[in-house]
Amino acid sequence: MKVLKWLDENLETYFLIGTLVFMVVIISLQVFLRTFFDFSFTWAEEIARYVMLYQIWIGASLAVKEDAHLRITTFRDKYSKKGKMNFEIFIIVLWTVFAGFMTIKSGQLVKILFNRGQVSPAMQIPMGYAYASVTVGCGLMIFRLLQKLYHEVKN
Repeated sequence: MKVLKWLDENLETYFLIGTLVFMVVIISLQVFLRTFFDFSFTWAEEIARYVMLYQIWIGASLAVKEDAHLRITTFRDKYSKKGKMNFEIFIIVLWTVFAGFMTIKSGQLVKILFNRGQVSPAMQIPMGYAYASVTVGCGLMIFRLLQKLYHEVKN
């Protein structure tokens, strides 16, 4: 159980740190090779772009976990304490429905891309892997939103 708890607490953080280090190394190497050796890898910018897509969507999941998304609280602040709690539950449910919609639709797009066999220009990998970042990120977001909903209802 300790492993599951550790993963639950640190999954997104360690993924984001690891991919950031990877991107810095790849881009720095690319700049160094271009500057001093007039040579560059054809795949470096492309892989950095795809890694950044995963960072964005998994970072959105981390932001849900840490309550770091920007919010407009004008309506919520007008309610009493119980009203605020009910409004918060409503917002989480609405957000979960939207994330579910995004997960389903992006999953359908990924399936279409894999079926068509579209590949990336430099690395020649299926484009479905790049677009799967939305599916993975929104899926993790749903998980974090459900955790948040559980804690709101429990409190």
